[in-house]
Amino acid sequence: MKQLSIFLLIILTFSIHGNTQNKKKQDAEAIKKMCGCYEVTFNFAETFNYSKDSLYQPSKTKTDKGLEWAQLVEDDKNKISIQHLLQVGDPSKPHIVKHWRQDWLYENTNFYMFNGDNTWNYMAKPKSEVKGQWTQKVYQVDDSPRYEGSATWVHVDGKSYWENTTDAPLPRREYTKRSDYNITVRGNRHEITNYGWVHDQDNAKVIREKGKADVMLAKEKGYNTYVKVDDNRCKAAADWWKKNQGKWALVRNKWSEVYSRNKNLALASKVDNKVLFKYLFSNDYTKAEPINKVIESFVIK
Repeated sequence: MKQLSIFLLIILTFSIHGNTQNKKKQDAEAIKKMCGCYEVTFNFAETFNYSKDSLYQPSKTKTDKGLEWAQLVEDDKNKISIQHLLQVGDPSKPHIVKHWRQDWLYENTNFYMFNGDNTWNYMAKPKSEVKGQWTQKVYQVDDSPRYEGSATWVHVDGKSYWENTTDAPLPRREYTKRSDYNITVRGNRHEITNYGWVHDQDNAKVIREKGKADVMLAKEKGYNTYVKVDDNRCKAAADWWKKNQGKWALVRNKWSEVYSRNKNLALASKVDNKVLFKYLFSNDYTKAEPINKVIESFVIK
């Protein structure tokens, strides 16, 4: 009887392990379906406002379109990295813009959580809290941090999706125009569809001041569709990445070293009246030494 119990326990252990590995593989396949060439439509509308100011002006509804190449950069056992590139202008001679990057880490325990004013608080979570989950880490165009959160990929009724709510900086479309709030609480849903994928957002615009309770100023709906098209349409972006990937690997390596310090992070918005991406987008920054030096100059000790 004892031998039978041990045998059954071994079978059960292998069954659970096998199911976990199959689920993890299914998750990874869903994430990698976000790679390729896409016609993207960006849609944002402020839905409700809670301001006590009678003269409050909501953000204008924004819709935009573009062609975007999502390049698989890294595909390891517990990490998938995807770099997004915008392809704009004359299709016969397009201009390539390095866009955002998303890294997906399996059962990650180390987090940098945005807390306003260009600061991110380091947080370590216990393994039990992230079991079976994937962390999505989103980075700016210069590979500095933006926002991140952990959740479980769900595969049910023919759907594959991931949902998380986390604090984030103001989006580019807002921070050049708005200064009446300083936190975007992003409700993110990434869902794989029959046409590509969709980034569905339910966001809150929040005022955060030290020693005070957060104040919700307004809510916003975002709905960005990524419609898959032939990869040849993004050939210029793919070629640009082949030419420039070495430089950006150096940039990621430096940021990885910064993140590995595992402590709260504060970044200067400008150094010598110049933002970081303008340094890094320059041809003067193609080697490790100047790249490391300029990134470190933005890290506030």
